[in-house]
Amino acid sequence: MFYHRSMTTDERLDRLTERHEALTQSVELLAIETRELKSAIAQDAENIRALARIAEIHERRITHIEDEQQ
Repeated sequence: MFYHRSMTTDERLDRLTERHEALTQSVELLAIETRELKSAIAQDAENIRALARIAEIHERRITHIEDEQQ
């Protein structure tokens, strides 16, 4: 038969403290990763806007060349 001893109050507090510290570290890492992702998304958005401007310029040039040939 297996006997399971109940935890003392100090043991419970120690265990809760360890879990709290682990959760705190996880939240801190998540916050850092979130900031990094937001920064990467902002950079991606800027790059997409730049590519859209380039595409518009090329479209105007193509249209202008086609209009001259007609």
